[in-house]
Amino acid sequence: MACCSANSLLFLFLISAIPIAYLISLEIARPSTHVYHYHSSGWFRECAKWDDLNRRFLVSFLEGGVGQLSVPEELDGKSPETVILQEVPLVKDVDLAGNGSFGLVVDRPRNRLLVAIADAIGNRYGAVAAYDLSTWNRLFLTHLSGPSDGKSFAEDVAVDAEGNAYVADGKGNKIWKVGVDGKLLSIITSPLFSPKEWHRNLVGLNGIVYHPDGFLIVVHTFSGNLYKVDIAKGSDQEVKLIKVVGGSLIFGDGLELLSPTKLVVAKNPSGRLVESSDGWETASVVATLSGPTHRLATAATVKDGKVYLSYLLGMGYPKKKHAIVEAVFAA
Repeated sequence: MACCSANSLLFLFLISAIPIAYLISLEIARPSTHVYHYHSSGWFRECAKWDDLNRRFLVSFLEGGVGQLSVPEELDGKSPETVILQEVPLVKDVDLAGNGSFGLVVDRPRNRLLVAIADAIGNRYGAVAAYDLSTWNRLFLTHLSGPSDGKSFAEDVAVDAEGNAYVADGKGNKIWKVGVDGKLLSIITSPLFSPKEWHRNLVGLNGIVYHPDGFLIVVHTFSGNLYKVDIAKGSDQEVKLIKVVGGSLIFGDGLELLSPTKLVVAKNPSGRLVESSDGWETASVVATLSGPTHRLATAATVKDGKVYLSYLLGMGYPKKKHAIVEAVFAA
């Protein structure tokens, strides 16, 4: 019996060592593209967006809050092995304790950052906050849902030309519209947002961006559906399913609009570059990116004309090392 138990323990050790060894090999492998590594106090970092005016990445914390990674010009292009950025906390609101910070969007014309805030465990609270990019004073906090409103998850946020914010609900499959002053204006719903299969709705609407032609593009994570939401018609929003060919967008997370015709989808196990030539009635997956799949890609941003993907998981102890990786797409 003792011999059998010892053999079982040895077997369990060996099979557990295989994925650990694989993860270590992925982590120590030399990256094929440029990487910004940074040390953080937390294991999980949801979203990173480049703030070009202040030369920094702004990063959201799954445990709540926002930090920055300053990138001096003299560090650009340096070997990732020789440069590790340091995360500096900027925002930690006591009244939001217990909630996480998720999607970010820099609203440059109004010098502010918009942050989607959610209760990641119980799905009983959702909000969007705006912060001044210079002083980090909170400009407003808009409560979107509470315990009596059913489950919700404020996943991501986009901003239009007038400063209205649009927050995607990953549990309720709806979009909250919030005015430039923080007033909740309306809720955008559609039967198209909820696929018939129950398992497709475990994680619903997620990454969202505003298109300069007056509509939103939003991805549904577990179905891979991509939607076009026309907001130029006032209260009469029209929702359409964008027909995507050339590849799947299942597990799509953060979005970044590169141009009126090109969209980056951060997803696992690889990112996607999507193009449309008809105003996003249809679209094609034209390129893919295979990145560090063990870290889980959650967001995309553009720095100096280059696309970077940010990843959820940090590695190491006591300092957690995170990565923001340049995305080079291959057809």
